[in-house]
Amino acid sequence: MNAIKMAALNGFPQDQGEGDMLVRLRDQLTRLGVNAELRDNNTALMVHKPEPGLPVWVFVGFGGAYYSWQSAEQRHPTGDPEGAAKLLAESIAR
Repeated sequence: MNAIKMAALNGFPQDQGEGDMLVRLRDQLTRLGVNAELRDNNTALMVHKPEPGLPVWVFVGFGGAYYSWQSAEQRHPTGDPEGAAKLLAESIAR
């Protein structure tokens, strides 16, 4: 089982810094016209695809260094929420 699935099953520790990072990413996605909503006490971001399908879940991982999605196969530094939003928007448009 990968680290993200294990964390989801065990519960995420609440870290205000990670929640703030997800808020910044959500705000950047909103500016790009992407529907995203914070979930689970700001420990996860659910990004909706423009077409029907499963949403993409985004977490802050790797000690707060990266946004990660697709079972941590995709990630982007948390210091660049604008760049992460652009990558996510491109990813869900496919």
